[in-house]
Amino acid sequence: MDELDAIIHQPARLQIMAALCQLRPSTQVDFTFLKTHLNLTDGNLGAHLLTLEEKGYIAVEKTFVARRPKTFVSATAAGRRAFDTHAAALRAILKSK
Repeated sequence: MDELDAIIHQPARLQIMAALCQLRPSTQVDFTFLKTHLNLTDGNLGAHLLTLEEKGYIAVEKTFVARRPKTFVSATAAGRRAFDTHAAALRAILKSK
């Protein structure tokens, strides 16, 4: 049985990875979309994105749009694999009950 990933298992990070892994590979979403979609605060989302980025599960791109800072986020190939493994472990736990 696959093991749960402690980084992804945290509820907000699980939601972030689920949202990003639903998209086509290399598709980015902006910070505001994630914040609104997941009902997280700026600080909370930023902290979780940093944790996921440090693990290599997401890529964060900071740029300027119309002279305003904009942050875009996407799942990496490693992040997608980790999420798939984590989801499989959750399914195995549910099946064993």
